[in-house]
Amino acid sequence: MRVLAVDFGRRRLGLAVSDATGLLARPWKTVPAGCDPMASAAEVAALVSGRHDDLSDLGAIVVGLPRRLNGEDNDQTAAARAFAQRLRELTGMPVHLQDERLTSYEAESRLAEREPNWKKRKARLDAAAAAIILQDYLDGRGEAAPSSLAAEGPGEH
Repeated sequence: MRVLAVDFGRRRLGLAVSDATGLLARPWKTVPAGCDPMASAAEVAALVSGRHDDLSDLGAIVVGLPRRLNGEDNDQTAAARAFAQRLRELTGMPVHLQDERLTSYEAESRLAEREPNWKKRKARLDAAAAAIILQDYLDGRGEAAPSSLAAEGPGEH
């Protein structure tokens, strides 16, 4: 079963997808975010319903949950939760929230090792961050039962 991850942002949404075994994450694409998180959720839901080859056998979605370094909510946390809830409503799939602290920094560091051109790195940054969010989720699935918006409301994994 594949899992889709979304790095939720105000300007762009980074998307990543797991392999068919649900063990390895890879960056997929970046799409522009609308000014309304609900419109962005509808765009992602349309990608899911379009059943791209990359999304065959899709069984769950993971949304990165932005937080401050100390773990407290920030100005984007509520919007990400609303986005995840709307995505669950539109797709009927389980949607899990995954802590995304420092994923963009980690993605930038990894990309900088291979690509010196900042513009080229920036174009790939959000999808790379989504892949890190997804890999963290996939790696943590065996450690504890994940919480799901479908089952428990807006909890975190």
